[in-house]
Amino acid sequence: MSAVIDNSPEVLTRIEQIETICGRDIGHGIEPLVQAAQGRLLGAARSIAEHPSPHVAIITGFFIPHGTPPAAENDGPIGCAHLAAGLQRVGVPVRLVTDPLCLNAVQTAARAAGIPANLPYDFVPVDAASAEDPSVSSIVKLWRSSEPPVSHVISIERAGPSSDGTVRNVNGDDITAHTAPLHLLFTLNDIISIGIGDLGNELGMATLSHELIAKTIKHGERIACDIPCDYPIMCGVSNWGAIGLLIALALLRYDWKSKLTEGLTLDIDKHILTTLVNEEAAIDGDTGLPGFTIETFPWEFHGNVLTELLAAAGLSESA
Repeated sequence: MSAVIDNSPEVLTRIEQIETICGRDIGHGIEPLVQAAQGRLLGAARSIAEHPSPHVAIITGFFIPHGTPPAAENDGPIGCAHLAAGLQRVGVPVRLVTDPLCLNAVQTAARAAGIPANLPYDFVPVDAASAEDPSVSSIVKLWRSSEPPVSHVISIERAGPSSDGTVRNVNGDDITAHTAPLHLLFTLNDIISIGIGDLGNELGMATLSHELIAKTIKHGERIACDIPCDYPIMCGVSNWGAIGLLIALALLRYDWKSKLTEGLTLDIDKHILTTLVNEEAAIDGDTGLPGFTIETFPWEFHGNVLTELLAAAGLSESA
């Protein structure tokens, strides 16, 4: 029996409000990119809600080589943990995808969110050369032979190659040597792709056009990712986009609603960040320092956004 999707005007309006909150600019001037991506949050959520047998691979992890200490940034793993935990609770198979440099951050965030240790992880070494590399081809084979096969790949705050093949950070610095080619798993023809980013150098953002990113974002001409996706989601902070996608999915699938969102509490969200800090697993991607900030903003700022997102969905925060 196929799932019943709630496409009522009330739900669609709520998802529009969630998309607006997620797209709030924090200082990068992303408004034109948010506008270009308008409606894709609904499309992404609907593609999962309507799929008869969804199986989701989530890519995340953005390594900051200039950090003190060098580590993965905390934007990405937190949203990934919330999304993966929610999907698992409703029985959707999930696997997490990263590279060795970011694996500790992704695993730590997942554990803090209550995800069982037996969740499958796929990781590609930084020096993987092509799609024919055994580390890549073996994962593709596994995804396609799984039961059910992987249906969706979601990238959250994962840097991707620009038009010249170089992966660059916000300042235009070359970070290719610290970034495994996970884009090779993001561009499989038979898998629906969703890209969540906050600047334009992340996987999936090429769908918004190189030209738009170039004229909108500082260093945009150099940093714009050249990898497109089916549903790009542009947000002020990528963690917000992952949470927004989870909430939008909960609104569309009433039968999943309570389990999808039961972990979206202020207590759990703060616990994930606190665990990343205490275990020295991730740092603020902007400051390059460990601490209770994400994109330079204190956790309380992000907690307020989570509260707004839950209110827009008609859900009460139950921390």
